[in-house]
Parts: sequence; C-alpha cells; structure tokens
Amino acid sequence: MITSLALIFLVGLSAAFICKKIGLPRIIGMLITGIVLGPFVLDLLAPEILGISAELRRIALIIILIKAGLSLNVADLKKVGRPAIMMSFLPALFEIGAFMLLAPTLLKVSLTEAAIIGAVLGAVSPAVVVPRMVQLMETGYGTDKSIPQLILAGASLDDVFVIVLFSTFVGMAQGTKANVMDFLNIPVSIILGVLLGVVAGLIVSFVFELAHKKGDSIRQSLKVIISVGTAFLLMAVETWLEGVVSVSGLLAVMSMACVIQMRCRKEVSADLSVKYGRLWLAAEVILFVLVGAAVDIRYTLEAGAIAVLMIFIALIFRSVGVLLCLIGTPLNSKERLYCVIAYLPKATVQAAIGSVPLSLGLPCGKLVLSIAVLSILITAPLGAFGMDFSYKKLLSRE
Repeated sequence: MITSLALIFLVGLSAAFICKKIGLPRIIGMLITGIVLGPFVLDLLAPEILGISAELRRIALIIILIKAGLSLNVADLKKVGRPAIMMSFLPALFEIGAFMLLAPTLLKVSLTEAAIIGAVLGAVSPAVVVPRMVQLMETGYGTDKSIPQLILAGASLDDVFVIVLFSTFVGMAQGTKANVMDFLNIPVSIILGVLLGVVAGLIVSFVFELAHKKGDSIRQSLKVIISVGTAFLLMAVETWLEGVVSVSGLLAVMSMACVIQMRCRKEVSADLSVKYGRLWLAAEVILFVLVGAAVDIRYTLEAGAIAVLMIFIALIFRSVGVLLCLIGTPLNSKERLYCVIAYLPKATVQAAIGSVPLSLGLPCGKLVLSIAVLSILITAPLGAFGMDFSYKKLLSRE
C-alpha cells in the first residue's frame, strides 16, 4: 500500500504539472494517472488501496466540502434563492429525459434501462466543480452576482436528487414498483442533512469559542482535527440511518462548516480555510487518481460512436435545463454560458454507481458502465478545461 500511495502522489502530481504546463487542467493528468496505474491497464496499485478507494474518495470530498462551507457567504446564498433550488434538479431531469426520449432508439434499450443510464449520467461532479467554485469565491470572480454560490449549492443538492432517482429506476428494472416514499426522501434528505449540519456546527463553534473565552485557546491544527472528526461522524449518521430515514451527509458537512464560519471569530474561520486548502493539495491527488483507477477503459471500446453521440445530445438537453433555471436572474449571456459549462463535468458519482447495474446482473449493466466511463473521460476534462479557461473572460471580478 505504501508503494501505491507513493505512485499516486508522485506520478499524479507529475502528470498534473505536465498538463498545467501545456495548458490543460491538472485534473486530466490525475485522471490519466489513475487509469494507467489502475487494475485495467498496468495494475500497479495494491488491492488493499483499491479496496478502500471509495472511502478515500469520500474523505477527499469531505475536505473540499468543509473548505467550501468555510468560504461560503450565507447572505449571498440567500440572495440566490429560486435558481439554486431549480439547478439542483432541473438540469438532471432534462438529461434523464433526453435518454428516455432517444436512447431506446439509438442504443436499443428499454425505457427503464434508458432511465437508469440517464440517472447515472445525470449528476454533476462535486469533485470537479466544488474546488473551482471555492477558487472563484476566494478571487472574487462572479461573486457580485453570487454565481459561485449558485453553482455550489445546486451541484451539492443535485447528487442527492439523482441518486434517489437512480435507486428507484434500478428497483423498477429488478421488478419492484416505484415507491412514492422514495421521491419524498429527496426533500427529507436535504432538510435533515442541513439541520444535522447546523446542530453540529453550533456545537463545534461553541466549543471553539468557549475555549477562547477561558483563555485556553485550541490550536488551529486541533480545530481541524475536531471539525474533520465531526464531519466523519455526520457521514456515519447517514449510513446508520439508511433504511430508516434519508439524510444527506455531504450537505450536513457543508452546513456544519457554514455555521462554524458564521459563529466563530473571523480569524478562526479564515485560518481554518487556509489549513483545509493545504489539506486539499493532497486530497485532490488521491480523489482524482482513484476516480481514474475506477475507470475500466475496456468498456469504452464497446460503447461505440452512438454512445458518444448520445452523451453529447444529453449535454445539450442539460444545458437547456440550466438556462431555464436562470430565467429572471440578473446574469448576462456570458455569465449564463459559464453556468452551463460548470454543469458539464461528471466523475465522482458516475465512478461510484456506474458499475451497480452490472453487479446486480441487470441486462443493461455493461452498457451502463460503458457509457459512465465514456462520460467521465469526455465531460470531466471538458468541464474542467472550460471552467479553468473561461472564468476570466465570462465573469466579472468584484
């Protein structure tokens, strides 16, 4: 495992550096590193590290979500309002609708199978989007109209909505009927996740401030450990309550960080944000290399040109959904275009659930995985490249 970690860090960072030098996003180098080192090409990563790959990717996501919460201005988030709520489900619905409308003809699948493929591809990747929105908030690009906050909120809620739909469609493919409660779980998961995070944030910030008042100030490193430990506990609560009530652990983590930022002294939240920024340097490499390692490159050859065409058609539908969400907002045409670009990348959710239909023995399993792999290879670099190279041209700096 030690050798695997050395390869992940050294080769992943080297590939990211090379990509940056030639004008490509760093994520491309990390994804390629994971694909090449992974079990489907050179097979240089230890089975032990691949066995805990999902947990390591989740830890990396937790770190960037805490960083996002510490950088998020709640007052700006309130100003976003309706568009943020619509961005959490409408673009995904348009993309799923595209697959249900066209995939039965183009890919020769049933309507339910088309819905499953659409649900797998419907989620935007928080791993690609969140760090870039945090960077925009820190540098002031688009913040005058709360564009990073809008995208950040929508992308965080989007995954909850899509995963619930995916579970419902898979159940239908297995012969079970769609349950109304599955759809009611979407708002329940969001509300309980936010409430849980708020309570945790109040407790953590109270401990920090109480220690400061008593003259026994907690060191910043210890504050990071306490907040990370609490975030892990929030994610565990989601697992404990599975089957009883739906709770979004990722939303709870970000809500906790928002409350800490609001309740603690300004210098505390600023120092914590810097610490988490440093942690993200390592977490980013682990996240994207292991996402790449989960990609079975063999399935891309089986999917064919029709699958690629279907992915691009669905992205067009998705973009229309994003533009509809922005009707009535003060955003100009350039800013709306940036929102469309930010909603293109897919990676984390597709790597996590793309293989589920195959593992369940569904007839469409191999095709679903093939298209999920293709969507990662096409949209993650496309979205990352688009965001990295367009934000200075499309967004104004506050």
